[in-house]
Amino acid sequence: MSIRSLSVGPDFVEALVVFEAGEPLRTSDVPDLPARMLALLPGLRGHRCDNGRDATFADELADTELAHLLEHGALEVMALAGSPDTLCGRTSWDFARDGAGVFRVRVEYDHDLVALGALGVAERAVAWAVNGEDAPDIAAEVARLRMLRTSGADGATP
Repeated sequence: MSIRSLSVGPDFVEALVVFEAGEPLRTSDVPDLPARMLALLPGLRGHRCDNGRDATFADELADTELAHLLEHGALEVMALAGSPDTLCGRTSWDFARDGAGVFRVRVEYDHDLVALGALGVAERAVAWAVNGEDAPDIAAEVARLRMLRTSGADGATP
C-alpha cells in the first residue's frame, strides 16, 4: 500500500491509495492486525462509522478495507495533534474508473499540514501492522504535528 498522490481542497485532503497485486486489501487478511492497531492507536476504539449497523470502528476493524483503516488512523493522529475529533473522513473506490486496488481516502481538516502529516503517519502505522515494518513513534509524530500547528506554518488554517 502506498499513497500515490495527495490533493488539498479548501477543507479536506484526498489521498489516492494504491495496493499492488497480491497485497492484502482487508484487515481480515492480516492476523492480529486489529489488536496491533488498537495497541498503537487506542483512541480508534472510540471512532464511529457510518456503516448502517451502528458499529464502532473497533468492531469494523475485524473486516474492513485497509484504506478505511488509513482514514481512521489519520483522523486519530490529527485528533491527538489537536484537531477536533468531530472531523470526518470517507473511503471510496471505483475499480472500473481507477483500477484494481485503488482507493480514495478523504479526511476533513482544520490545518492542512497537520492532515498531510497525519496521513503519512497513518500510512506508516498500517505498513507496520501489515508487514512488520518499524512502528511509527506516535508520541514523537504527534509532538511534531502539534509544533506545525503552533509554528504559523498553516497555509490553509481558518
